[in-house]
Amino acid sequence: MNALTDTATMLRRNVRHTLRYPSMTIGSVFGPVIMLLLFVGVLGRTLGSGIAAASGHHGGYIDYIAPGIIVMAVASGSMATAVAVCVDMTEGIVDRFRTMPIARGSILAAHVINSMFTTVASTASVIAVAVVLGYRPTTDPVSWLAAVALLLVLTFALTWLAVAIGLVSGTPEAASNGPMLIVFLPFVGSAFAPAASMPAGIRQFAEYQPFTPVIESVRGLLTGTPAGHNPVIALAWSAAIAAAGYAWARTVYTRPRAS
Repeated sequence: MNALTDTATMLRRNVRHTLRYPSMTIGSVFGPVIMLLLFVGVLGRTLGSGIAAASGHHGGYIDYIAPGIIVMAVASGSMATAVAVCVDMTEGIVDRFRTMPIARGSILAAHVINSMFTTVASTASVIAVAVVLGYRPTTDPVSWLAAVALLLVLTFALTWLAVAIGLVSGTPEAASNGPMLIVFLPFVGSAFAPAASMPAGIRQFAEYQPFTPVIESVRGLLTGTPAGHNPVIALAWSAAIAAAGYAWARTVYTRPRAS
C-alpha cells in the first residue's frame, strides 16, 4: 500500500512538471504531424500511385501511411521520457528522494505511468489530425480495441527502454539524442512504403526489425485486411523490449552511485 501511495505522490509531481513544461510533449506531436502533412499533402498522390502498383493497395495514401505515423508518434514519446528521467538523476532530486522513507521503485514507476499518459495523449492528437486529413479506418470496434491494445503494449515497452536510456545519460542533451534510433527506425520499415519494394538487404532489415510487424498489425486491424502473424510477432518484440528495458533500468537504478 505504501508503494502505491508513494507512486501516486511521485506521479502527481511528474504530471505537474509535464503541464508546466509541455515543450517535449508538444514536440513529440509536432514531428509526426509534420511528416503526415508532408507525405500526404505534398507527396501523397505520387506515392499513393506507386504503392497501388507495387502492393495492390487501392485506398488513398493516407490510409496506408497513417498507421506508420501513429507508430512514429508512440516512438517519439521516448525522447521526453528519457530527458525527464535524466533531469531527475542529474539534478540530484533522486538522491534526495533516496534519503526519504519512500518506496524506491515508486520514482521510476511514476515516470513510466506519466510517460504513458502523455504518449497516449500525443498519439491521439496525431490520430485526430489524420482523421481531419481524410483518414477513415474501416473496421469494427473489436479490431479498434485490438489496435489500441497493441499500441499500449508498444508504448509500455518503449517507455521502459527510454527510462533506461535516461538513467545512463550524463546530460539531458545526451538523453534526447539517445532515443533517436528508436524514433527513426520506422523510416526503415513499412511506414511509408512496403518492405517488399525495397532493395535487397534493406528489405530484409525492414521486414525483421521491431516496428514493421507493429505497423502492419495496426494497418491490418484498422483497414480490416489480414494481418497474418504480424500481431504475434509485434507482441513478441514488445515483450522483449519491455523486459530488456526494465532489466536495464533496474540494474542501473539500483547500482550504488559513485561518491
